[in-house]
Amino acid sequence: MKERIQVKRARAGRPTKQQAEARQAQLLDHALDHFLDKGYEQATIEAIAGDVSMTKRTVYARYPDKASLFLAAVQRAIERYAVSSERIEATRTSELRQTLINIAMLRIAAVAEPVGLKLQRIINTESYRFPEIFRSSYELGAMPTVQFLAAILADETDRGILAIDDPNMAANVFMSMVVSGPVRFLTSGNPLRDDDLHERVAFAVQLFLEGAKPR
Repeated sequence: MKERIQVKRARAGRPTKQQAEARQAQLLDHALDHFLDKGYEQATIEAIAGDVSMTKRTVYARYPDKASLFLAAVQRAIERYAVSSERIEATRTSELRQTLINIAMLRIAAVAEPVGLKLQRIINTESYRFPEIFRSSYELGAMPTVQFLAAILADETDRGILAIDDPNMAANVFMSMVVSGPVRFLTSGNPLRDDDLHERVAFAVQLFLEGAKPR
């Protein structure tokens, strides 16, 4: 009589915490790609779920609607692509003018990257519907650089090189004056040539310094 060999089926156990986190990250990354490429209105839960081999039911179990998935995906991207404090601090040199140019170019470069550019566009487009992404983008993206610059401006004022009553306000004005223009060109699909960009930034920095020096 032939001996029967029983083969036990391997049961699919519950995923580990690490596996669950990796799956969650995959969902948010693919959702972000859909939102950035198609926009909020055109992106669908069905397409996103299919892209990561999930059912709609699984996605809805994690996020009750498209808006909550969008917010989670964009928030994750803002956190991931925020410029590190080390890179911000590395802009400082012994020359104030060059430091300001470095700070401006660092902020512009963050938007100029392909993902950074798409992210900035969707923040600009959807912030009326989701004001929290604008606040988060400022707090995690711009604010650390503004605070770093404000400290520099305060130091230079203490040394008598500059005469600035409100360093934090001046730092915000600097960003609007020097950085916002080139960023608008980028997000509109009309990037400046490198030499034009550097000339524009250097001119704006010099103008800022002329307005901030003691009288």
